[in-house]
Amino acid sequence: MADQPTLRATVHPSTGSIPADVWNALVPSTDGKTDNPFLDHAFFLALEESGCATARTGWQPQHLLLSGDSGEPLGLMPLFLKSHSMGEYVFDHGWADALERAGGSYYPKLQCSVPFTPATAPKLLVPSGDAAIREALLSTAEQLALQRGASSVHATFVAEHEADQAEAQGWLKRLDTQFHWHNQGFETFDDFLETLSSRKRKTIRRERRDALADGLTVKWLCGTDLREEHWDAFYAFYEDTGARKWGRPYLNRKFFSLLNQSMADRIVLMLAYDGPTAIAGAINFVGKDRIFGRNWGCIRDVPFLHFELCYYQAIDYAIAHKLAVVEAGAQGEHKLARGYAPSTTYSFHWLAHAGLREAVADYLERERRSVEHSQEVLEEYTPFRKGERTDR
Repeated sequence: MADQPTLRATVHPSTGSIPADVWNALVPSTDGKTDNPFLDHAFFLALEESGCATARTGWQPQHLLLSGDSGEPLGLMPLFLKSHSMGEYVFDHGWADALERAGGSYYPKLQCSVPFTPATAPKLLVPSGDAAIREALLSTAEQLALQRGASSVHATFVAEHEADQAEAQGWLKRLDTQFHWHNQGFETFDDFLETLSSRKRKTIRRERRDALADGLTVKWLCGTDLREEHWDAFYAFYEDTGARKWGRPYLNRKFFSLLNQSMADRIVLMLAYDGPTAIAGAINFVGKDRIFGRNWGCIRDVPFLHFELCYYQAIDYAIAHKLAVVEAGAQGEHKLARGYAPSTTYSFHWLAHAGLREAVADYLERERRSVEHSQEVLEEYTPFRKGERTDR
């Protein structure tokens, strides 16, 4: 058996300090394009250069790079030193409160994730697949947490095999539920509707008809079709919705311009128009085999327009481009009635404080049982005709 290479760890205070070709070579890719757009160097760089994910906003980059004997990059773990728990979509506020009440300090903590992005993607980026290098990333992250005075390390929306390996290494595994749409080789939206019960088919057709009843039209914009005027309109929608939902949107206007410069071919902006005027929009990102719905907003409330732009148009796009899955973001049991099925998401966690770790481990065991039971119940309420589900 060949000897394992000597590994050298470096911590990078910005994405920009790692060359794009080095970063992207460590990310799963096909034909020179990263399989998951959120893992692309350009996405992280835009978050940081726009000021959205920086030390000032509580997201201080601490990206962990492992190199071999000759300096060749072998593994990457995108990390941030955080002073809060916002923008993560896997909630640990109760853990923080418990440690603070016990006299400890929960913050700072280390967060392994794509900021503000609840989409599953590998986070222990080891192109060789060598489990020993993934193990080294985990143990180095633990050491970094102790060096930085961090209470914990959290990796969210990870691949299942990563969660299993981390659990075997003593980390705590957590489960949650999202709702994804699965393409069964459909040629048209009507083909998909035929897999649903008659009542659900009628409901979805009515929702689609009512959403555009006043003569509204929808345009898909991608690549060179995307211009700053489109981003101005979309940002107004996003800002209005964000302000109403959580007070201050996480992403700023500059972020979208930077993305447009570097990743326009990975973006589909779906805008709803009343004549020449855009009144609502949803941004989507396209990966190797799926489309990811992210942010949406509107400046006029139209019944069912949210469902049309965020769910049904994404299905239309997936069918037209033969994509296997639509991931429509976090939470939302209302997606179930629209053909999106429950799907398990994974995270894993390392806690330095033994007492907190024991309490969280007990909580997560009970939470896992609850999630599994909830998914069994949700399966009974899917809109599919018996025997039509093929994704399980």
